[in-house]
Amino acid sequence: MAVLLSTKAHTMQDWKAALLAVDPSLEIRLFPDAGEPAEIEAAVVWTAHDMMELRRYPNLRLIVSMGAGVDHLFRPPGPPPGVPVARLVDTRLTQGMTEWVLLNVLRFHRQDPEYRAQQAEKVWYELPAPETSARHVGILGLGELGSDAARALRALGFPVLGWSRRPKAMDGVETFHGAEGLMAMAAKADILVCLLPLTPDTRGVLDARLIGAMKPGSYVINAARGGHMVATDVLAALDSGHLAGAALDVFEPEPLPAESPFWAHPKVILTPHAASITIPSSAAPQVVENIHRARDGRPLVNLVDFSAGY
Repeated sequence: MAVLLSTKAHTMQDWKAALLAVDPSLEIRLFPDAGEPAEIEAAVVWTAHDMMELRRYPNLRLIVSMGAGVDHLFRPPGPPPGVPVARLVDTRLTQGMTEWVLLNVLRFHRQDPEYRAQQAEKVWYELPAPETSARHVGILGLGELGSDAARALRALGFPVLGWSRRPKAMDGVETFHGAEGLMAMAAKADILVCLLPLTPDTRGVLDARLIGAMKPGSYVINAARGGHMVATDVLAALDSGHLAGAALDVFEPEPLPAESPFWAHPKVILTPHAASITIPSSAAPQVVENIHRARDGRPLVNLVDFSAGY
């Protein structure tokens, strides 16, 4: 039996080498060269892979999503019925996201955009010093990624707020939940970070209503999914001055079209869905573990709960 690997072309060989380093006995086939469909037992795929195509493999017993997010799996028609799906919860992936969040929180907190603008104009002027203990950072989503970012921000002295769908306690973090809690947290946040899974309930959460509840001159950071953001509402808030800035790593659609106003907006820091990139050598042991678990009929690690949406 064989494992089908389907990801970005420039990383395909790195993923193959990483999986074989963990288990040299694996037979790995690189999409689209799947060979005999009946021989495919597992598919390790990323966002661009066509879920309908996976229905060609009658003996498929496992799908692994090569990232923490799984919203791409919900696009019609979805995975083959009855085939379990696992996602990656990897320490290096989590660390990368926390690094990106810290980078941009500190960028806004320490007035880096203002100083870069002064540098361009050759202006030597000291801005008032910011007070870390007065800068409230709100995090939407207290899962693996959000919780790690919250701990790192707390270690730097920021007051951290956290929102989740259901009540959740976390040391040193003021937590909120539900629809009312969402607006209450937004009203207290100076910087709002979105790290939510994309589900029908969270789609468009960064909209005019939520942003309007925030303080004038606040900031938005989105490293979750482009579908969380109502682009026109964010742009309007930036143009009006209600938002002082935004750091955006994800968009809908992707790649971001050349005509999008986000590219050249003076208040936007933009990265190409690169906040945290899965490193094959770090993630491969978990992928191989799930391949063996699927073969043995044992419970999978980080099994996706389709009823919850992640």
